[in-house]
Amino acid sequence: MTDQTPQVRLERAKEASRATAALTSDDKERALEAIAVALEQNAASIIEANGRDIDRGRADGIGESLIDRLRLDEKRVAALASAVRQVAALADPVGRVVGGHRMPNGVALEQIRVPFGVVGAIYEARPNVTVDIAALALRSGNAVVLRGGSAAKESNTVLVEVMRRALDGAGVTAEAIQTVDDFGRDGAKALMHGRGFIDVLVPRGSAGLIETVVTESTVPVIETGAGNVHIVLDESAPEDWARDIVVNAKVQRPSVCNAVETVLVLRQAAPRLIPLVASALQSEGVAIHGDDIVAGLVSNVIPATEEDWATEYLSLDIAMKVVDSLDDALDHIRRYSTGHTESIITTDSSNVERFLAEVDSAVVMANASTRFTDGAEFGFGAEVGISTQKLHTRGPMGLSELTSTKWLARGAGQTRG
Repeated sequence: MTDQTPQVRLERAKEASRATAALTSDDKERALEAIAVALEQNAASIIEANGRDIDRGRADGIGESLIDRLRLDEKRVAALASAVRQVAALADPVGRVVGGHRMPNGVALEQIRVPFGVVGAIYEARPNVTVDIAALALRSGNAVVLRGGSAAKESNTVLVEVMRRALDGAGVTAEAIQTVDDFGRDGAKALMHGRGFIDVLVPRGSAGLIETVVTESTVPVIETGAGNVHIVLDESAPEDWARDIVVNAKVQRPSVCNAVETVLVLRQAAPRLIPLVASALQSEGVAIHGDDIVAGLVSNVIPATEEDWATEYLSLDIAMKVVDSLDDALDHIRRYSTGHTESIITTDSSNVERFLAEVDSAVVMANASTRFTDGAEFGFGAEVGISTQKLHTRGPMGLSELTSTKWLARGAGQTRG
C-alpha cells in the first residue's frame, strides 16, 4: 500500500464496505479461513517484523508492560489464527431479526441487523488488535481502517499485507482492510475527522489516547476505557478463593486492562486475609502499595498515596486498602473506578446481590477473576475492545456490537390518512 493520502484510503474503505455488506455468510467464512491460513504460513515473517518493533521499543525505553503487549511469538501468532477461526465459526449477525410487528393497517415491520459500514480503530502497541478487529469487522460485513501506532508499525505492516493478500486470494476485495499507519498522526487525524467515511471509531490504549480520540473526533466514537479494576474481599471470603483469584487477576497478565489494580478488604477480614493474599502476591514479585493497616500486617509494603487509588498500574504493582464496610467499598469504587470490571469475593449471598446491583461498571462479578472480562472468554471469538460507555454498547464488543439496525416495511399499497 504505497498510495497517496489518508483520504484515499478512507474513500476506498467506504467503497469496499458496500461489497463486504453484500457478502454471504459463507463468503465471509472462506475469507476468514484464508486469513487464518495466511497468518500461519507467514508466521516467520510476522515474528521477524515484530522483533524489529521490540528492539526499537526497548531502545526507546517503552517499558516491559508495553513490550509484553507488543510481543508476537509462535504461540501468539497461532493464537491469532485460532481467534480468526473462532470468529468465522460464530453466527453471522447480519440479517438477524431483532424485532418487528404488523401495523394495524397491515404493513409488516421487521428490524434487522446491518453492518455499520466502515469501522475505524486507533490503538497502541497491540498487533493482535490489528487481526482481531479486522476479523470481527469482516465477519460483521464491515470494512476497516486501522491506525496501530508507531510502536508496532513493522508488525502491523506485515499483518495488514498478509491479510490483504489472503482476501484477494479468497475473491474478496483487499480494500476492505486499510491502514493509515504510514501517515503517522495525519492518519489518526483523518480517522477522527472522517465524517461520511468512518461510521464508528474505536480507540484502544492508554487513558490519554482514549481521551484524545473522544474529545477530538467528529465521527461517532465507542469509548473503551482504562481499567482501574477492583476486587473486594469481605469477612466471608474463603481463603483459597481470595488468594487464588487475586493472584490470578494480578499476575497472569498484569499489562492488560482487566488485571486487578486495587484490592479492598473489609476490616473484619483484614487480619485473616491480608497476610495470606499479600504473601501470595509478593511471592509472585508483586509490589504492594498499602494503607497503614496493610503495612501493619505485612512487611515490605510501599505506603499508598491518593494517587495509588486512581492508578492503572499495568505492571506487577497493586494497591491494597482496608475499608470498614461494604458501603465504604462501594463508595471507594464509585470514586476511583474507570467503570471497567469489579469483583467481590464472598459467600454472603446478600453481599453478592447488592454488589452486582449497585456497582455501575461494564462487567460486575462475584467470586471470579476479573481476567475473564474478555471477548474470547465471553465466547465472542475476539473483541474490538471493552466499552466502558453506555451508548451504543457496553462491555466486551463482539460481532453484534459492530452492527446497527434498520427497519424493513412491507406493505400492499397502504397510504397514510
